[in-house]
Amino acid sequence: MTDRKGELAANLAQVERRITAACTAAGRKREEVTLIVVTKTYPASDVRILSELGVRHVAENRDQDAAPKAAACSDLPLSWHFVGQLQTNKVRSVVGYADVVQSVDRARLVTALSKEAERVGREVGCLIQVALDAGESARGERGGVAPGGIAELAGLVAAAPGLRLGGLMTVAPLTGEYAGQQQVAFERLMDLSTDLRRTHPAANMVSAGMSADLEQAVAAGATHVRVGTAVLGVRPGLG
Repeated sequence: MTDRKGELAANLAQVERRITAACTAAGRKREEVTLIVVTKTYPASDVRILSELGVRHVAENRDQDAAPKAAACSDLPLSWHFVGQLQTNKVRSVVGYADVVQSVDRARLVTALSKEAERVGREVGCLIQVALDAGESARGERGGVAPGGIAELAGLVAAAPGLRLGGLMTVAPLTGEYAGQQQVAFERLMDLSTDLRRTHPAANMVSAGMSADLEQAVAAGATHVRVGTAVLGVRPGLG
C-alpha cells in the first residue's frame, strides 16, 4: 500500500507539473483547470489513496464498476463524474452517486435523469457530450450529439427538474477532419461553449483532454481535464 501511495503521489506530481506548465504557456491561472482522475478499472483502495493525496474529482465510465466503488468510498470528500455512454436502465444507479454526468447526448436520457434526480431529491450536473466527428445532425460513434444539436439538448437539460446544465464535454475524435488535430478539435469545442453561454451563462464547464492531450486542451481553454493512465498507470489488460 505504501509503495502504491508513493507511486500515485509521484504520478500526480508529474501531471500537476504538466497542467501548471500548460497553464503558464497559455497565460492562464492554474486554478482555472480542474483535474478529474479517471479511476476506471482501478480498485476503491486507489481512490482512497488519491483522496488522501488531495484529489477531489474522480470519474468512472461503467456503472457496474462505479456503483460499488462509490459506495465503498462514500465517506470521502469526492465528486464523482460519470463519463461513459449511459443507458437509461442504469440511470437509477448512476444518479445515486454521480454528482456530474458528462455524457448527456439525447433527450430520452435527459428525461430519465430528471425523473430519478427528482425522485431522490438530488441535483445532478449535466454536460452535453459533443461528437465533433458527427455531421450536424448525426450522433458520434462514441456517443455525443452533433454540434447542431447542442442548443436543443441544452434547453431540455436547463428546463429539467433536478438537473443543472454545466457545460460541454468531448473526446478528441479518432477519425474525420479532427483526427490527430486535438487542439483544433478542442478549440472548436470552446467556440461551441461560447455559443452556449450566450443563452446559458452559467454553463461554463468545458471538459476536454486526457493523459495524452491535456496540454492541447488547456491551451484551447478547457476548464476540466480527465486524466487516468498518467496518474494510475497503464490499465490491466492494456499492455
